[in-house]
Amino acid sequence: METTHRQDRLSTAERRRRELLEAAERVVLRDGPGASMNAIAAEAGITKPILYRHFGDKGGLYRALAVRHTDALVDSLRAALDAPSDRRERVEAALDTYLAAIEARPQVYRFLMHPAEDPAEDPAGDRGFDVGQHSAPLLRRLGEELATVIAERIELGPEGEERARVWGHGIVGMMHAAGDWWLRERPCPRERLVEHLTDLLWGGLVTAEDRADGPGL
Repeated sequence: METTHRQDRLSTAERRRRELLEAAERVVLRDGPGASMNAIAAEAGITKPILYRHFGDKGGLYRALAVRHTDALVDSLRAALDAPSDRRERVEAALDTYLAAIEARPQVYRFLMHPAEDPAEDPAGDRGFDVGQHSAPLLRRLGEELATVIAERIELGPEGEERARVWGHGIVGMMHAAGDWWLRERPCPRERLVEHLTDLLWGGLVTAEDRADGPGL
């Protein structure tokens, strides 16, 4: 009985946390990088101290939102790379998946990568919030996930794991830098950016052999 009550309490807490994250997303979609803990608490119908109780500070809320969106993005990238098509088409699909995600929710992307400091927040809240401290792990996770996919699908020789990690983080860095620039300036349609980036990658990817024991890339 005690175990059941504990599970019920955990389920209630998880449900409440999900509701608060959904409220935070609504504010971020409306306010972008300037989304504040005050506005999020108001949207959720609670006080800011209660919001802090769930997430600690803006950094904790940021990390929770980052995990939520990174999980979804990783699943979409893996689905694109597992599609039944040739290698170039799958690479194009993966690049397009990332760019489509930041294009669909630019305010969320900007909040995660370029949040604004709110001078109205107290020292326990937004002040001192260092986006680099939190965005770097997000990008590293994407890099490691992509490295795993590359290592599983391409035969890269005796130094394959090292090369896969270099390629994974390099590709994520390229996607992030190019996507950030493209989202700000819109110099070309998304499909053209995907084509150009794939052309850039194709010099190395096209010459590597698929692994004999893997699904191939």
